Amino acid sequence: MRSYIAGRRELQRQFWLLVRAGLAKKRAAVALGLNEDTGKDWFRQAGGVIPAYVTVPSTGRFLAFAEREEIFAGVERDESIRRIAQRLGRAPSTVFRELRRNMQQPYRAGRRPGPPPTRAWDYRPSRAQRRAERQAARPKPAKLAQHPQLRALVQAKLRERLSPQQVATELQQEFPDQPEMWVSPETIYRSIYVQGRGELRRELAVCLRTGRALRRPHRPSPAGQARIPGMVNISLRPPEVADRAVPGHWEGDLILGRRNQSAIGTLVERSTRFVMLLHLPRGHGPLEVQAAMIAATHRLPTLIWKSLTWDQGMEMRNHVDITLATGLDIYFCDPAKPWQRGSNENTNGLLRQYFPKGTDLSQHGPEHLEFVAAQMNRRPRKTLGWLRPAEALGRLFSSTSEQPGVALTD
Repeated sequence: MRSYIAGRRELQRQFWLLVRAGLAKKRAAVALGLNEDTGKDWFRQAGGVIPAYVTVPSTGRFLAFAEREEIFAGVERDESIRRIAQRLGRAPSTVFRELRRNMQQPYRAGRRPGPPPTRAWDYRPSRAQRRAERQAARPKPAKLAQHPQLRALVQAKLRERLSPQQVATELQQEFPDQPEMWVSPETIYRSIYVQGRGELRRELAVCLRTGRALRRPHRPSPAGQARIPGMVNISLRPPEVADRAVPGHWEGDLILGRRNQSAIGTLVERSTRFVMLLHLPRGHGPLEVQAAMIAATHRLPTLIWKSLTWDQGMEMRNHVDITLATGLDIYFCDPAKPWQRGSNENTNGLLRQYFPKGTDLSQHGPEHLEFVAAQMNRRPRKTLGWLRPAEALGRLFSSTSEQPGVALTD
């Protein structure tokens, strides 16, 4: 969506540059490959005035001083926030936050939600620019390093075995009118774990519930850096997969044993809920999962293997080789969205009756996995009209074999 908006703004900018160069609005639109009516609409919406963002330099993500001057001019003309934003080529929320941040007086308690009239705002671009430069300056002095009293309080509460979140909440309750005595849980964590900052003693880490000496940051991977090379996102999966009307589309995952040292692969066919289990006695790395997947596809006719949806686990790193060997189109879910494999997630929950969490899954041989899969496929399912998955798959094969020209052989 953001890339679409950015592309549209750049088109509008090129349109106005052509108009400023003397081209008629219709001809300017056609020159950019647009409809004539689009050019007329843009010209009418701007009131025939070239928007400021065409000539005002922009720094991209952050407002430039020239843009702040345009915001000030719009306020003086009593323009609405949307009108100012349109002239700058910015989102209305950007202009609103800029005014809210830099008006001289804060909101009064009890005021109705929403922005006040622009006349009520005393906005000065030079003051706003100085504040923005001050906020952007790095490195920033750490709050706990600057406030000995606050640092001592935080240390005392941590020694009482309070979590950083509990410490932050208690400080707000004890000092409701002194924001300088507040601190966020993340600041406390960083002060303990980040070397060289010196706000809190490193030995306080043992007071935390985990007691770990290092903290693993929970950040999303940078955009464009896929963990699995060449993976195809679920958004490109054909629509026929989503409605479950066409059989042959599977969902897969691993259920892990104690300390993630053992695993069992699980496969669920989306239309019949038929379950297959992958035996992984030598580990659950990419090569082991690849071999188990290829072996599983030889146990059912080829017509039932069309696509597979998996999460972004590294065990599927060899998905290209699996596709070449089986013909399966493999798609990957978005991170932290297990509902995109809803049938498989539900099945994994049922399988925990047979394979409890925290147990060693390598002790289960292939015969036991076959027994558990048969048990799962004999369960009547409400979503199938109380039909058993094995029966649903059998009916599918029966109806397919009656069609001329369709082979059920491997």
